[in-house]
Amino acid sequence: MVETETLVKTIVKGIQEKKGKDIVVADLSAIDGTICRQFVICQGGSPAQVEAITESIGDMARLELQEKPTRVVGLENAQWVAMDYGDVLVHIFLPDVRSYYDLEHLWADAPLMHIPDLD
Repeated sequence: MVETETLVKTIVKGIQEKKGKDIVVADLSAIDGTICRQFVICQGGSPAQVEAITESIGDMARLELQEKPTRVVGLENAQWVAMDYGDVLVHIFLPDVRSYYDLEHLWADAPLMHIPDLD
């Protein structure tokens, strides 16, 4: 199994490759009872971009780390896609869906790391 930090960096690279915006990494590792160690959250401007980001993450993780998600859900409408990498869950949203669910603040005590957008 690939180290969690390396996987997160590769996922972020995949997001940035397709111009994903507002990337946030929530560190859940110190919180008891969570379903994973890291949440990676980002957004795309359209369903097509959400799909492209999802594909880019999958390709980067597979090619660079030989990692595949155990499950990918939400591609049917591409408003919110979730990718499960075990220790890391990735959420790719459309902006309005992201603001509605507000996953970044689901765990108030989780440290958040904001990754600057690439232009």
